[in-house]
Amino acid sequence: MELATFGAGCFWCVEAVFQNLKGVEKVVSGYTGGRIANPTYKEVCSGLTGHNEVIQITFDPQIISFEELLEIFWKTHDPTTLNRQGNDVGTQYRSGIYYHNEEQKRLAEAYKQKLNEAQAFDQPIVTEVLPAGPFYQAEDYHQNYYNQNSSQPYCQFVARPKVEKVKALFGEKLKASAQ
Repeated sequence: MELATFGAGCFWCVEAVFQNLKGVEKVVSGYTGGRIANPTYKEVCSGLTGHNEVIQITFDPQIISFEELLEIFWKTHDPTTLNRQGNDVGTQYRSGIYYHNEEQKRLAEAYKQKLNEAQAFDQPIVTEVLPAGPFYQAEDYHQNYYNQNSSQPYCQFVARPKVEKVKALFGEKLKASAQ
């Protein structure tokens, strides 16, 4: 098993995007990139800790590759908006790939460069590509949030369209229970 860590806005949405993929064993919502240990959600949302809301994926590279995870990452959020995804604004919502080894770094930087050179987006990509630092698991009520709160308005209007996009674009990569 390997780890991948991504920030792409609210971790509730990002978790929902990745948790039903074949080869993904576990997705944990949490925080990385900040200045204090064991931050709380309230502290992170203050914008004063420097943390990013992220998900940490445990995956089987024999079933789903890091490159495939990157493709889904790039296609399910806007990597051109600094410290923002939709109406979620703040440094904790920044786009980031936090690599766990040199191969992940190489793949992430090459993919980002390829997208920028192809002008795949109207604006330049602002996604940070940094080494994975300490990861702090978010509070229990943040885990598996979409599946436990799918009727909540935020989940309906923000997370659900991303989940539907994954089904439409990557249906063959979904676990049978998610199709």
